[in-house]
This record gives sequence, C-alpha cells and structure tokens, in this order.
Amino acid sequence: MTMSPSDLPEELRSLVQQLHGAHIVIDADFRIVAANDEYRQAFSSGAEVVGRCCYEVSHGYAMPCDQAGESCPRSRAAATGHPQRVLHVHHTPRGEEYVQVQMYPLRGARGDVTLFVEHMSALPAARAVHSSGGLTGRSPAFVTMMEQVSRVAPTDTAVLLLGETGTGKEMVARAIHESSSRAQAPFVPVDCSGLAETLVESELFGHEKGSFTGALARKTGLVEAAAGGTLFLDEVGDIPLGLQVKLLRLLETGTFRRVGGIEPQHTSFRLIAATHRDLQQRVRDDLFRADLYYRLAAFPVRLPPLRERREDIPLLADSLLSRLGCQHPHRLAPDALACLVRHDYPGNIRELRNILERACLMSDGPAIERRHLPPAICSPSAQAATGASPLRDAERRELAQVVAAHAGTRRELAARLGVSERTLYRRLRELGID
Repeated sequence: MTMSPSDLPEELRSLVQQLHGAHIVIDADFRIVAANDEYRQAFSSGAEVVGRCCYEVSHGYAMPCDQAGESCPRSRAAATGHPQRVLHVHHTPRGEEYVQVQMYPLRGARGDVTLFVEHMSALPAARAVHSSGGLTGRSPAFVTMMEQVSRVAPTDTAVLLLGETGTGKEMVARAIHESSSRAQAPFVPVDCSGLAETLVESELFGHEKGSFTGALARKTGLVEAAAGGTLFLDEVGDIPLGLQVKLLRLLETGTFRRVGGIEPQHTSFRLIAATHRDLQQRVRDDLFRADLYYRLAAFPVRLPPLRERREDIPLLADSLLSRLGCQHPHRLAPDALACLVRHDYPGNIRELRNILERACLMSDGPAIERRHLPPAICSPSAQAATGASPLRDAERRELAQVVAAHAGTRRELAARLGVSERTLYRRLRELGID
C-alpha cells in the first residue's frame, strides 16, 4: 500500500527523528516517507529524500535492489516478517562505501506489514578495506568476506584468515585492527615463514642479555611490542611444532618467558593469524597441534581468490591503476580488459597489480591495450584454458548494473561508456540485457 508522507503518524515521524544513527521509514512501494537528520547528512548531503525511492537514493538504481542483482532487505523483510541485516555498497557524499543495513518490518493494527524502518551505518572495517586499493569489489564472494570482517572487527575474538598467496590477508588484518577498540595501539605483523627456526622464539618472545652467543643486550620481542594492540601472525602454519606449545600457553594464559629468562611476562593483545595452508590437513599429518588450531580458528574468514570473483576485476583494476602513480592517467581498452578477466591469477591481487604496473610502463598513451600486457596472459592457450563464459558473466553483471543505475537515454549511456549507440545496443543484445 502506497502511503503519503502526510499519512505517517506524527508520533512515528518524531520517534525516527530522535533515534540515534541514520534512520528512514519506507512504505510498501520502497518510497521513503520519513527520514531523520543523521540520514540526510550521512547519505544525501542534507538534501531532502522524503518522497524518493530508497534504491534510487542509496544506489542510483531505477529499480529495487533485487531486480538489479543485489539482495534487498526490504523485500526479504516483507516476505519473512522478520528483521533483516545485509551489507550493501551505497552512494554517499564521500563516495561509495560499504554500509550495514538493518531493516525492521512494522505491523499495522490488523497484523499486516505496511511500513519498514531502516537503520544504516557505515562500517570502519569495510571502509578501510574498500579504500586500500588492493581490496575492492562487489561480487558475492567478496561481499560475504566483507560481512564477516565487519561483524568480527569490533570484537576481541581471534581471527584466522584463510586464503591463497596474494589475496590481501595482511590488508584485511590491518582493516580489522583499525576498526577495533585497539586501533590506537600497535599493529605488529610477524611473517612466520620468513624467520629461521632458531630465531623464531627470540623474535616472538625476546631474549635476556647473555642468553645465547650474540645476545649482547636484552631484546623486546614482538609479543611485547604488540601489547594493547594486535599481533598478526602471517603464515602461522609454518611455526615449528616446538614453538606451538609456547604460543598456545601464551594465548591461554597471557604469559610468556623471554629466551634465557626466568620471570614470566604478562601481555594482552588481539590475535589475527593467517595462512595459505590447509591447517586441518596439517593437524591430521601431526604437523600442527589440534589444540592450537582450535584456539586460532575461533572465527575463520576465507579470502576468495581472484579467479572466483572475476566480475570484480574491472573495478579492482581501475582502483589499482589510480594508486600506481603511472606517468599518464590510464584506462583499460576493451581488448586488454578481456585478457585480464580471463586470466586465472595464481598470484591473485599481487599478480594483477604487477601486471598493471608493467603495462603502465609499456604504454605511452592514455589507454592500456592488449599489446601492453604480458603475452602469456593473452595467448590463445591461456584464453582457452579459462573459457569465455566467465568474461561474459562479468560483462553481463557489470553492464546490467550500469544500465539499472542510469536514468537517462541510451544515447546518453553510450556517450558515458565511450561507445557508439549502435555498439551499445549490440552488446546489450549479445549479453541478453533488456
């Protein structure tokens, strides 16, 4: 049932205005019938939003979110009659941001749902990840990861980041730290694979003067350096078995001893660990302690490899190019983008960044073309290995989002995309987009 803003009970309008945080009230037709000042300031630069559709204000869409390929909390709340919570990318005066959306259905006197209260809050963890350049995306796999990060970041729960090399585990760990109550304290990263086994214990726990040859003075370990902040153990699966016992004791009691020391030392930190290995298999192979694994894996977060979110590659490539400091501003020509989307990226985001950095150096003009990319990723054999369907899927999703968000004519859309109107119609027809 469509409701005019003037039909809204004054008590409800007054309540929304007094609620802490950005709140709006939406009717059954997705139209905003009330909004508080916090919402106007955070999401519309103070402009009036009452009378406009929520999807148009938040996303610039011409249709509801679920018709544009995203989850729609209002539709889900209407269908279930229960509150819904989702993570969305919203337009804000500061640019695009990940926003936690909580939707509450309101029942009328007859028990039917006619209005919905929506609460929106920008997430510091999501903002930190999204602004890092190496972690940008809208694919389902990426949004799932982001939602998990956003839920665990404000807590002190131990996090285990699981992902292949180059997926951005340290960037996610830093974002979690920056969004926690420990953000003003140190973030101390430790590359467990880069330390010699004989030095790992000394690096982590420190040592006393004279505890071994060359120990000319007391040394503070990385565990002490992280006091009050976050200790990030990268490639934790490579920690030697003998040291795993001491790490477990540290996590359970908050105490440790420096190498050569007698007195126990106390510390407090938030632990984030990461690995590209299958820790459960290493437990089965007796290479990793089961009790330590369960202590680390309180909240596992899987970082998807780039080949599982090919539709993010255009956005990710643009974001990386803007941060590479190329001599000329660059954009990707369609033939180059086609090669990039098809590639499997065993090195993930790190590999994509290296490819783009090389392409910037090879290109003297404003566009990066196929000939500027490494021949190996554009060869027919490389393209045949991955097939054309992922590219078509990525193109279809990307173009469908652009079409849904564009309120003007197809001629204006073609001009915005830098193609002829005829080419635009041909691509829409080929990809099955109305």
